[in-house]
Parts: sequence; structure tokens; C-alpha cells
Amino acid sequence: MPLIIQKEPFIVQAAINRPEAMNAINFEVMNALESLLDELEQDHELRLFILTGAGSSFISGGDLREFHQIKDADGAKEMTRRMMSVLSRIEQLPCWTLAAVNGPAYGGGWETLLAFDFRIAISTATFGFTQGKFYLPPGWGGITKLTETVGRDQAMYWLASHKMIDAETAWKSGLIQDVFGENEYDQKLTNLKKALVKNDRKFIQYIKRKDLLKSEDEIEPFSTFWESEEHLKRVDDFLKRKK
Repeated sequence: MPLIIQKEPFIVQAAINRPEAMNAINFEVMNALESLLDELEQDHELRLFILTGAGSSFISGGDLREFHQIKDADGAKEMTRRMMSVLSRIEQLPCWTLAAVNGPAYGGGWETLLAFDFRIAISTATFGFTQGKFYLPPGWGGITKLTETVGRDQAMYWLASHKMIDAETAWKSGLIQDVFGENEYDQKLTNLKKALVKNDRKFIQYIKRKDLLKSEDEIEPFSTFWESEEHLKRVDDFLKRKK
């Protein structure tokens, strides 16, 4: 079973289930992710998709043992295009997406987490920009996304020096948005999940919009949410509690 799937109201969580290989992604995992995305794209109630790893690792990258059987550029193109398609589909999901980094994220692991809206990590997690050790640049869109996330100079330095960083450094650089201590990881993740599914898909899709070009573009949708029954009810409930 390449993925362990857990479902709650409005939430689907998938854990890559290859702990013996530090959850390295192989073709079987790709197959499972593609099948899962087929389902998620049709789930109109879904508000949050979470990806994590089984055991004590997040994702250690692509499976070198399996992918090393690919010897030519055409085969490499097919593999990388397929994984980039998976990541693009995650980016386009109309719900929140969360990478819950529960351990090491090396190579393709950090490339994968950059496809998610939000990225949190346990305090013991490490991030390795290690592809260069094998005379390879990132192959799953990582250069572009890393540069956008942490800046060009930082991205180049990490990639050129095969840098290993800890969770605190990842947070300070903007690679992830939060760090949860070992003893509080599960509870804080539970609290975050509850917060992220509080609002419906209409609200989530609006916040995720990328076509707002100027502040005035926000007036019309804000006004629509203002007059909604859900907004009025929540304000009424809040004011009653304050009495």
C-alpha cells in the first residue's frame, strides 16, 4: 500500500508509506497519487488535503534505486513530466493543501512540499538540497519554486552547497510557515486542521484567487460575503457570547 489514506469530514490525509526507503517516491507512489488526485478533484466538499510521510520521514526524494534504471534523456523527461503533473494538480486543487513535514525532506521531498499552500514541520525535521551530489539539478520544478519562495541568492547557495538545514532555518527563510515541537506536533496539527476547514469551499477558493490585480478588486466579493447568512450568524453568535 503506497499511500495510507485517512478521511475526516472535509479532510483527506495521505501518508506516503515506504518507511523502509524513507518514503522515497517511486512509480508505484506516483500511480497512487494520480489515482488519489482523480478522487480529490471530484470531491466538492473537500476543504483540506494533507500530505505527510509514514514513520519518521517525510519524503527522501525520488527513489534512486528504481529511477537509476532510466538511462536516457527521454526516459528522464517522461518521469519528471509525470511528477511535475502530479505537483501541478495539487497546486490547482480548489481546497487548502498542507504539507505536514514529519521528518527529513531531501531532494524531491522539498520540491514536493513547495507545491502546497501551507507547509509546517516538526522541530526535528531536516531539509536537504542534495541533488547536486549526484550531478543533477532539481527535476520537479524546484529551482523556480524555491527561488520564488526564499529568493534567488538563498536558493542558489543552498543548491550549490548541497545544504542541509534544520526546521528553524527553514521557517526563518520562508520555506515553511510554522514549526511544531515534538511533544506538541500532533495537537498543533489537529488544531491547524480545525482552523483550515472552518470555512467552506467558496471562501477558500476566493482567498486562493490569483487574479486580484488591485485593492479595488476586493470590494465586490467582500460585500458579498458581508451579506451572507453565514457571516451574519457568526457575528450574532460572537456578540451574544460577549454579553
